[in-house]
Amino acid sequence: MVAGALPALAFPAPSWWWLAWVGLIPLLFVVHAAPTAVQGGGRAWLGMAGFLLANQYWLFASAGPLLAVFAVVIGALWFPWGWAAHRLLTGEPTVRRMLTAVAVLPSAWVLAESVRSWHRLGGPWALLGGSQWNQPATLALASVGGVWLVGFLVVAVNTAIVGAILLRSWRVAALAVVLAVLGPAWFWWGPAPVPGSSARVALVQPGDIDDGAARQRASDSLTQGLGGQRIDLVVWGESSVDVDLTVHPDALARLVELRRQVGADLLVNVDARAADGGIYKSSVLIGADGPRGSYTKTRLVPFGEYVPLRSLLGWATRHTKAAGEDRRRGDGPVVLNTGSLAIGPLISFETTFSDLPRRLVRLGAEILAFQSSTSSYQGSWAQPQLASMVAVHAAETGRPAVHAGTSGVSSAFDARGRELGRLPASDRGVLVVDVPLASGVTVYDRLGEWPILLSLLIFGAWCVQQGVSRVAQRRRG
Repeated sequence: MVAGALPALAFPAPSWWWLAWVGLIPLLFVVHAAPTAVQGGGRAWLGMAGFLLANQYWLFASAGPLLAVFAVVIGALWFPWGWAAHRLLTGEPTVRRMLTAVAVLPSAWVLAESVRSWHRLGGPWALLGGSQWNQPATLALASVGGVWLVGFLVVAVNTAIVGAILLRSWRVAALAVVLAVLGPAWFWWGPAPVPGSSARVALVQPGDIDDGAARQRASDSLTQGLGGQRIDLVVWGESSVDVDLTVHPDALARLVELRRQVGADLLVNVDARAADGGIYKSSVLIGADGPRGSYTKTRLVPFGEYVPLRSLLGWATRHTKAAGEDRRRGDGPVVLNTGSLAIGPLISFETTFSDLPRRLVRLGAEILAFQSSTSSYQGSWAQPQLASMVAVHAAETGRPAVHAGTSGVSSAFDARGRELGRLPASDRGVLVVDVPLASGVTVYDRLGEWPILLSLLIFGAWCVQQGVSRVAQRRRG
């Protein structure tokens, strides 16, 4: 479990990105030393449970002991990876087996991450490729195959290093170096997004304020100071408005007046009970004459915003901070237009998913706008971890991205994932950033999650080959 927890330090807050490229080596040697392949799979299972506990320790405040259950259940997805690692790395090492391991083990890893990324299992939090968020050069291949391709290469490099040690082979070591420089090579010599005009965006961060009305007043006060700064868009964080604007005309009138004072549209976030009785979270774009459009959150946090199979798991609300009432979902992604800027809004938990920003770009979004509020985990790793995914999505889609955290880390990134500005979680204020817009279509935009399909084909073919070999051995016996 300690060996498995080591790569957690590659993610925020430590952000030792370089550790991801060697951080799996201890776990691979622990798996290699197991007496049997089944025990190797079990060690990988425990190792990844340790990774989840270390990386998402901050969930203990809301989930309690259920966090350990969650880590053990999700860690089981890496059993095939450990089983395959033991089969390929033990016995008489050969160059052929090591090369096979460099292809098969990353495939098994990507498949485990893809299953774990299902939103009903907690979503794609801390995917290994996301550890490179603050290094645009090593992150560059996200524009080709998303965060999945970056993670594939990271595991491949770790595997190649272990193979080089076992074989004492410079050729396998050279393969590790080649794989590691593919990202920087694509960054410097591959196609780049076509630069365009710029948009001046203000990200409002009022801080950790429990009372909804006080939080809205704080955002209002900070926004008033933007008058005369030629802002193109003002973005508030998640739950910045705590009343339904359709039934509170006074609150809507105040936002419209504020928009006129600043001279820029406001992208606010409403977290309130609607007229139909349901509770929704919605991004609402406020123009000079009222709302221009809205987007309602579609992917909700399991237990945090709804309880899966509430009739069976409702007891969790008595022992944890699980949602006492399920929130309602929206119909799907929506692009909001100010008249001069097409905005792709996403809310909090949705920041972790790669398919949603890709769909928004295909709908015509020029800039991605993420709104979050992580006050439940104030001062923890959760806040910078969530904000780091914004850089990943910018690199994946070739579009700039901004993130407004009510009490989290507000940040902005250009179309290649380079940071333009940051407001730490401990600060209160407004971050004003000139965001260069870009056009063009990345390979990932066109093809989507093709590394997952490739991984399925590679790992499936190897498993079939193993089965055929086992049958042939029994017949000879």
